[in-house]
Amino acid sequence: MRVSREQAARNRDRVVETAGHLFRERGFDGVGIDDLMGAAGLTRGGFYKSFPSKEALIEAACCQAVERSHETWDGLLGRGEDPLRELVESYLSGLHRDNLASGCPYAGLAAEASRRPSPVKGIFREGIEAAIGKLARLMPGGAIRRRDEAIAALAGMVGALVLARAVDDAHLSEEILAAARRSVLARPSNPSTRDDGRGQPAEGQA
Repeated sequence: MRVSREQAARNRDRVVETAGHLFRERGFDGVGIDDLMGAAGLTRGGFYKSFPSKEALIEAACCQAVERSHETWDGLLGRGEDPLRELVESYLSGLHRDNLASGCPYAGLAAEASRRPSPVKGIFREGIEAAIGKLARLMPGGAIRRRDEAIAALAGMVGALVLARAVDDAHLSEEILAAARRSVLARPSNPSTRDDGRGQPAEGQA
């Protein structure tokens, strides 16, 4: 039976979504095409109608995961009187730690991305730069200081999540998350800066 363009597009989106979840759980090389298509409820033959190669799917899945991460951050930064706390407490939580499949792509896939060709690294570069920009708007001081503080905060958050997931001691895992929360939130924030929910500074803010 011939598949309509609309259905083909939906199938492709389903494969990308499923791949993003499985890659974060198992790594790029830990997911075969057969397993992937089976998890998406599709046949292996349908894969090559949408993607020329597994590498192309990896790029698409990383791009979608980074976009979803932006959306999550924007939602957290756009609510409450203390957007940095909203973000940090959500990111460095036990719930996020235990949710590999839908969690942060930087914590879940950065090590994988470091071994991939330039297109994947480029996706991560753009995403990480955007995350730094979102954090920098919440930091005090001049542009250089804000960027330094944002990079340090992002590195601390991502690194803590990776370590908290890596240990088999629940108490130590919680200690890592809690220490990282305290460290990031100990940084003075810029109370005059608020996010408008789209990752942009509030009106009138530089």
